[in-house]
Amino acid sequence: MRIRYVRGPRRAGAAVLLAATLTLSMAACGSDDGNGKGKEPSSSSAPAKSKDTGSPSGETLPDTSQVLVTVKGDKGIDLIVHVAKRDEGGFLTLTGEFKNTTGSRVVTPVQWSGQEEAVARTGPSLAAMTLVDSQDKKRYYVLRDTDNRPLTTTSYDSGIDAGKSLPFFAQFPAPAQTTTKVDLQFPGFTTATIEIS
Repeated sequence: MRIRYVRGPRRAGAAVLLAATLTLSMAACGSDDGNGKGKEPSSSSAPAKSKDTGSPSGETLPDTSQVLVTVKGDKGIDLIVHVAKRDEGGFLTLTGEFKNTTGSRVVTPVQWSGQEEAVARTGPSLAAMTLVDSQDKKRYYVLRDTDNRPLTTTSYDSGIDAGKSLPFFAQFPAPAQTTTKVDLQFPGFTTATIEIS
């Protein structure tokens, strides 16, 4: 009997402590606007809807207010670079788009992914894109993450519809601070000089 008296208060105390903890957790996770209703998630937390750019991932186009360079491709696709910006940490990020200027769908070449077997498992990518610093005589390749995936647009559609665009980004090691221009090289396009911002 004495054992039951001892265990009873302990169990009751544990139940009260558990209920109080749950109540505090629920109060911390939710918020009340005074009307008994929790706040709805803000619209900024939802991904922004983008225009139909021909990108299967719904990726939004970069800021198109400026154009650093437009290069005509051999299949009727224009390579347009909008931004070439140094990032903190010693990176250089290019953003732009591939625009289909023809009247029909154009298949994206497999050469865009490059010839490295290590990045082939990521599927379609822009790993073949390189930058050349003529001043310091250096070539820069698209960076890779720890799983050897290229830090560039990947897994895009196998083609670009007529009049549509495929937005892209590609991240490289940044050239020396004294370098203000680099040459962009990519299969199917002539070499183009771009200015770093």
